[in-house]
Amino acid sequence: MERHLVFVTGGTGYMGSRLLPALVARGHRVRALVRPGSERKLPPGCESVLGDALDASSFLERVSPCDTFVQLVGVSHPSPAKAPEFRTVDRAACRAGVEAARSAGVHHFVYVSVAQPAPVMKAYVAARREGERAVREAGFPSVTVLRPWYVLGPGHQWPRLLSPAYWVWEHLPATREAAQRLGLVTLPQMVAALVAAVEALPRGVRVVEVPEIRRMGVAGFEDEMTGPGAL
Repeated sequence: MERHLVFVTGGTGYMGSRLLPALVARGHRVRALVRPGSERKLPPGCESVLGDALDASSFLERVSPCDTFVQLVGVSHPSPAKAPEFRTVDRAACRAGVEAARSAGVHHFVYVSVAQPAPVMKAYVAARREGERAVREAGFPSVTVLRPWYVLGPGHQWPRLLSPAYWVWEHLPATREAAQRLGLVTLPQMVAALVAAVEALPRGVRVVEVPEIRRMGVAGFEDEMTGPGAL
């Protein structure tokens, strides 16, 4: 397995705090962008980079020589009430990350977007869709876009109450596709999928939906990334 030098934004957050030790355990070198005073939150083996995730100029000089950039910054516990924050945080952070990664000559950009289309959270979906567009238009040789809907984990468990309904929806022809696209994934599945994304470079742009995230969380997806389905 090829080892990578990975730059991560949002490394102290919900997914990032689990992803960083997983990458280190796999032998990758990790640089994590943190706000001043948050260095202590990083796990052993991670190099801290002080900066503002919304301002590329504050950290772009520290991205090189990383070959992979993982963009995780976003508003915690998204809800319709946070629509303005999706534009000022999620969208702005993605643009800053793209600018810094492109300036540093990063080869592979990994972006956590959101399942789409969706009947709810339209402002959130719109902000993430704009993020996807920015990543695609930046011209990175390799791009992986992961599209989870809801990631179950500590403090994020209430959708488990919908599991019986999801089972029914996934078995009805009229609702099967939407139920699969907007399905639930666990935090361990998401972290494993991110690690697999870092380790398996796509040819061009690869979009990974919920069913693929679940499979990647079990066995990785190197063959899938390099096979005929890669774009």
